[in-house]
Parts: sequence; structure tokens; C-alpha cells
Amino acid sequence: MIEALPELAVALTTESSPALTDVGAAAIGLGLAALATGYAQRGIGAAAVGAVAEDSDNFISALIFTAIPETLIIIAFVTVFLVL
Repeated sequence: MIEALPELAVALTTESSPALTDVGAAAIGLGLAALATGYAQRGIGAAAVGAVAEDSDNFISALIFTAIPETLIIIAFVTVFLVL
């Protein structure tokens, strides 16, 4: 066991590439943001359709509430383009 320590120290101190590149991290972040947007719109869309079915005056507010989660993915796209 003690004989293996110098080789282990050399292996740990040498330069190596990261397990995840910048592009890969951006892709994961953007994908998770898209999943979160879809998850949020699932409930909002169903409630908006129900509200509009009961009273058509709720159409504008339902449209606004449905569009709010989409700003999350737009901000994620902008962040990816600014960082990369």
C-alpha cells in the first residue's frame, strides 16, 4: 500500500481534462431549464384553459401567465450565448 502512494500522488497532480466541458455544462443547464419550463407550464396551461372556458374575459391574463415561465428558457439561452 505504501509503495503505491508516489504513483498516486503523481496521478493526482498531473493535468487532466475536466469530466465536463463548458459546452456540455451549458447544454445540461439549458436542458434542465427547458424541463423546468415545461413542468411549470403544465399546471399553468391547464388552469388557464379552465379559466378561459368559464369566462372569456380571462384570456389576456391567462396568456400572460402562460408566457411567464417561457422567460426562464429565454434567459437561459441568453446566458449560454453570453458565456460561450
